[in-house]
Amino acid sequence: MKIPLYQVDSFTSDVFSGNPACVVPLNQWLEDTVLLKIAQENAVAETAFFVETENGFHLRWFTPDLEMDLCGHATLAAAFIIQTELNYSSKQIHFQTISGELKVLFLDGRYILDFPSRVARPAELPIEIKKALNIQPLEVYKSRDFLLVYDSQEQVEQLKIDRTYFDQINLGVGGVIVTAAGSSVDFVSRFFTPQATILEDPVTGSAHCSLIPYWSSKLGKRQLEAVQISNRGGKLQCTLQKGRVFIGGQAVLYSRGQCYLND
Repeated sequence: MKIPLYQVDSFTSDVFSGNPACVVPLNQWLEDTVLLKIAQENAVAETAFFVETENGFHLRWFTPDLEMDLCGHATLAAAFIIQTELNYSSKQIHFQTISGELKVLFLDGRYILDFPSRVARPAELPIEIKKALNIQPLEVYKSRDFLLVYDSQEQVEQLKIDRTYFDQINLGVGGVIVTAAGSSVDFVSRFFTPQATILEDPVTGSAHCSLIPYWSSKLGKRQLEAVQISNRGGKLQCTLQKGRVFIGGQAVLYSRGQCYLND
């Protein structure tokens, strides 16, 4: 069996930056164990699988470790492939997912993700995470992910994770966001997942479901510019509107090919 396979760099216009995602269009769903093995073989943060339906597309996301409940950069990558490689004519793509209906709008050369807002509430930092951090946060919140707020962009840049302690905690599909006001944008962030094959995610769209409402309230703005300051880096244009977050970014094709599965 031959299946198309694409690799896309999301939240960037340049290859070798942003967040790489693999995209696998399917005619029908394969067994979950096979989907996970494909994601493991791809060895990137996320692989997006989709099947076309009468009303759009059914979309799922897998890391090399598990199926995710929500992923921004792989959704952007899937929309990019549907439009550029599959010649989908509509400017708006509807995805049915485990997190409900998601929409992606193509506008002025950017893909805009319409995602749920996930407001983070004050929380206690687990001792395993606290011990793993070389710099302690000013504030701690939690939604799906822990949201740690720091005093400056420099502290976020200098943050290091000791996996000896960090990997002692299992957050399921969640992770740890670290963030601060940016020196040249509204805010910056990084994202880490304990017990994951890939510790630091280069650009995490789903984390902005919590980052956008936090910084919108903090700065008194509904439109914000953000950068995820991983080694690869990524730029996101963010809007909070009526309980939804809108995350805009670009994408670029890195490769196209086929994977071969035993029938």
